[in-house]
Order: sequence, then structure tokens, then C-alpha cells
Amino acid sequence: MHLETLLNACHKFTGFVYAKARWKVLKNGERIIAVQIRPRKKSKARCVLCQKPAPGYDRLKPRKFWFIPLWGFRVMFVYVRRRVTCSEHGIQVEWLPWAEGKSPLVNAFKIYLAQWVKHLPVQTVAMLFHVTWQNVFAAVKYVVDYGLQHRCLDNIHSIGVDEIHYRAGYKFLTLVYQIDASCRRLLYVGQDRTVKSLLRFFRRFGKERNQRLKAVSCDMWKPYLKVIAKKAVNAIIILDRFHIMKYFNEAIDNMRRQEARQLAKDGHEEILKHSRWCLLKNKKNQTASQLAKLKDLVKYNLKVVKCRLLREAFNKFWHYQSVTWAKKFLQQWTTRVMRSRLEPMKKVARMLRAHEDLILNWFCVNPRLSNGVAEGFNNKAKLIMRKSYGFKQFQTIEIMLYHILGNLPLPPLTHRFL
Repeated sequence: MHLETLLNACHKFTGFVYAKARWKVLKNGERIIAVQIRPRKKSKARCVLCQKPAPGYDRLKPRKFWFIPLWGFRVMFVYVRRRVTCSEHGIQVEWLPWAEGKSPLVNAFKIYLAQWVKHLPVQTVAMLFHVTWQNVFAAVKYVVDYGLQHRCLDNIHSIGVDEIHYRAGYKFLTLVYQIDASCRRLLYVGQDRTVKSLLRFFRRFGKERNQRLKAVSCDMWKPYLKVIAKKAVNAIIILDRFHIMKYFNEAIDNMRRQEARQLAKDGHEEILKHSRWCLLKNKKNQTASQLAKLKDLVKYNLKVVKCRLLREAFNKFWHYQSVTWAKKFLQQWTTRVMRSRLEPMKKVARMLRAHEDLILNWFCVNPRLSNGVAEGFNNKAKLIMRKSYGFKQFQTIEIMLYHILGNLPLPPLTHRFL
């Protein structure tokens, strides 16, 4: 079987034929496969702007395009591009179905590289396929731009809003995810965690889609709550269970530090040493040594143990089916904590009272929603940054996050190479 036959089977375009494939040695001694492309006889070139057939004007110098490597050899397409006299746009270069603009990469090669970037860092992909970092990033941008233009944003009923820290100096990203059971993906990446950054999402999302939202899960960041209440008027705002329990863990950890310092100051035994995770973890996630340590701590009349017991008691709140009984439990629990002398837990109780209505919204949606999906995506986003040792520019990380987490449609292909 000839190479031209193979290319015609997987990468064929109307009006063009693969004329000849031959070996070529580059200046560095590398052997590549050079494939000559020529226009089919009696076929007219098309204007690059309107893609309408037009009479020829002249020909340009041969141009080279890199294709997907075969058997470890790089493949280069060589084509003498024509210019046409378009009745509408004047003298223009002809439209090429396999490449865009001045890019040296064939569109199929761009999609191939972009798919590899989902599994490997950009620099590694560039090194493996003998292209530059800029070539690979341009390939990813090409795929993402197409995907954002052609993705479907209908039938989105539940979204999760969260932020992640991505650079030194309190630099944050606002991330919006679709968290419906039928589809979970990244919808928006915004710079900073301000009112404006979230407003941009709702403006792009559209007024009609905003009104169709049924639930929005987020944390207690006031700028987010303000924007969501204004734009998603028909949606129930649900304060995320994950972030609420995070406040409990912070309170327990603060009490542990305070009590450990006080015990050391009073000259007592350091019984709280190496006790952080046995106090913070749930019992089912603890190791044997952590369970043994917790069993020893329970014997002492420690404030931090009382904080943990209060957290364990509060976990019953999430198992209620009725909003009325859940509200009654919440009020009883906060009253009990406010009568204690555990200041970190009293701070949590005040927070729960201040956001009582929004917390109870968790019981108004069936099935229950939480930002656990968003937190999982956040961990993936941090892994993307860690694999690439960070990104200098916001546009770079924005495109990479859309590409890997956005579940975007791919540009059309004559053949799927990966």
C-alpha cells in the first residue's frame, strides 16, 4: 500500500490530491517524509474570505505544513498556494481546508496535540512531537475557541460557584461549573473573585438562561451571594456543605493549638502532640494509630475533644428530611454552643445563625446538591497548574482549564487519529 493511498483514506479533501511522497533530509540530519499536494485538474481555487470559487491570479512560493508523525517519522505537506481574483474581495490567497492562517500545523495535527495535552504538560508534548511550546499552545487555543463557540448551554439547571488561588499575592480565579447529574463541566473562568468577575459570567450566560437556573451552590463569600441573588432570581441559593464543615474543622484546629500552648505553659504533658488528624478526620477515614490516639484523648477533659463532639453532633443535621425539624435542630445546637465557653465553636454558631435561611435551602432541592463536584474540579485545576509549574498569564491558564475541564466539542475531522 502506498502512503498516498493511506492519506487519501484518512485525510482527503475535495479539489486536492496527494501527488508524491518522498524522503527528505533536513540540515540537522533528520529524515522526514515530504508529501507533495497539488490541486485536482479543472478544480477552481476558493477565496480565503468568502470560500467562493474564483479565477486564478498567480502562484506563491511552496509552503510547508506539519502533519501527524507516521512510524516515528515527521510528515510534512508541501503545497504551492494559488492566489485568486475574487469578485467581492479582490486579489486574495486561496482557502485551504487542512490549515488556517499562517499556522505551520495541519488542523488535524493541532487536534492531535491538543488531545495529548489532556494527559501531559505542554512542554512535554512539544518535546515528544518536535514542535515548539507556542505551537502546542496555539493548537489548544484553536480547539478551545471552536469548542466555546459550538458548545451547548441549554438545559443547565444547577451551577456551582467557587474560587481557587492560582498565583502568589492573593491572586484568585472565579470558577463556575455545571453540577447537574446529567452533565458536569466547567462553564466559566474569571480573573479575581470580585462582583465584576462573576457578573461577566451571568452576562455571557444570557438573561433567559439565568432565569431557568433552579439552584446555585456556593460558599459564603459576600460578593458571590450578592451577584447570584441579583441575577439568578428564580434559583435557590445553597450554601455548600463542604465549606460549612470546613469552618468546623478550622475551629477544632484553632482550639487544639490554643490548648496545646496552654498545656505547655502550665508544664503539663504534651498529650496533644501529633493529634491534629485524629481530631479532624471522620472515624471511618482514620488509621488504627489515629483511632488509638483519639481513644486516649477522650479520657481527658479537653476543650478540643468537646469541640469534636459538637461537630459529630451537628452531622445529624444533614440527615433530616424535613426543613422544619432541621431548623429546630439547628436552633437547639447553636443555643447549646453559645452557652459553652468554647469561643472558636461559638464563632461557628454565630455564622450559622447569620446564614440560617441559606443553609436550610439545602433541604429544598431534591436530590441534594453540594459543591463537592466543584471541589473535585478545583483539585484537577490545581493539578493542571502543578504539572506545568504554574502559568504566567491568565489567558494561558484560562484556555488550559477550558480544554481539560470544559468537556468542549472538537472541530470536525476526516478521521479520528487518537
